[in-house]
Amino acid sequence: MSELIDNRAHRIRTLKEVIRHLHAGEAPDAVRGRLRDLVRECDAAEIAAMEQELIDEGVPVQEIMGMCDLHAQVVREILVERQASSIPAGHPVDTFRRENTALRDTIASLRESIHAALSDGADGKADSPALDRCRQHFNDLMDVDKHYQRKEHLLFSCLERHGITGPSKVMWGKDDEARALLKQLDDALTSNGDKEGAATSLPGAVERALAAVEEMIFKEENILLPMSLQTLTETEWGEIWAQSPQFGWCLIEPAAGYRPPAADGTQVAEPIAAEAERSGIALEIVPPAESAARPPRGSLIFPTGSLTLDQLKAIFTTLPVDITFVDADDRVRFFSEGPNRIFVRPKTVIGRKVQHCHPPSSVDVVERILDDFRSGRQDVAEFWIEFQGRFVHIRYFALRDEAATYLGTLEVTQDLTALRKLTGERRLLAYS
Repeated sequence: MSELIDNRAHRIRTLKEVIRHLHAGEAPDAVRGRLRDLVRECDAAEIAAMEQELIDEGVPVQEIMGMCDLHAQVVREILVERQASSIPAGHPVDTFRRENTALRDTIASLRESIHAALSDGADGKADSPALDRCRQHFNDLMDVDKHYQRKEHLLFSCLERHGITGPSKVMWGKDDEARALLKQLDDALTSNGDKEGAATSLPGAVERALAAVEEMIFKEENILLPMSLQTLTETEWGEIWAQSPQFGWCLIEPAAGYRPPAADGTQVAEPIAAEAERSGIALEIVPPAESAARPPRGSLIFPTGSLTLDQLKAIFTTLPVDITFVDADDRVRFFSEGPNRIFVRPKTVIGRKVQHCHPPSSVDVVERILDDFRSGRQDVAEFWIEFQGRFVHIRYFALRDEAATYLGTLEVTQDLTALRKLTGERRLLAYS
């Protein structure tokens, strides 16, 4: 047992065996001691590979999520930080780390203010001004959702290209657990003005929520971000950097300094064709026109007419609905880019399995819809929700060819808030 195992494959296999014992109920202290004896050191990529192999071998994601915090506890003492290349200020990893530092400071301030609120209250009731300070710190802490969204939609997308999907699913599920605990803390802080109720429920809600955020910071700093630095290319970090602003920043703004790799600036003789190639669109090139009735060169020819690439892009940008297309292999292939999209879509989502674009808690529903569409049992699924003060209508349509072969799914999302308020008539002649 005292022999040290340095071979990477052996370390991963040993980690996997010990974690299985932990899942079976063995005491964490016994497992921790065995790891110290068997494994001198392992890095973030090996921890992620262990989780990936467990999932590939059939261990449910939910089960790994349930033991994830214990995993982190027992591997803390054997994790080592490998020498990494220097990271310029403003690099996505630099920004994630600086956000984590700001989150730690906010957590400390929130703990301090809640302690003060509960200590200063009279007759066991929380002090109202102190609770107001708690709520301000809590509102700052809720910026963590932007941090999580950039991680889930951008970083996880790029890791998936390298076959790393299991750890991302586990971490997304733990993000959602943290979100749920923060919602419980929000309820305890508001308590509808019931200060005595807040004083009773706050201590437990505070520690559960803040511990979840702190544990996620540990996992990011010691596992996710080092593994990502080992895995992703500079081009992929450039993609993440370029797409990050649409999600926003958590408590801080990125530092200046980082610039992504230069894009290929090759010029071509046919601008429309070049743009179509970059966009993945196959053009049917029309011969030189003999009359104005002929479509312009470079048009796409449809059974009901023709459109140039610029016209088609303008149509998708102007439509009063947001469109996303998922192909027959369940991969996202296209989304429209209007100025007021309801749900943000980063470009890194293109080519990603749609199941990986949803948190684990909703994947089963996504799978049922796709199975119903693929089998022909259903052609439409629709939902409507209240979202950020808007009434949003979401519809999914099965796309089929003339032989009824399933081609994919079209998602159409529309803000109906203003339309629901319309009454009477406004005819065309009323336009001015």
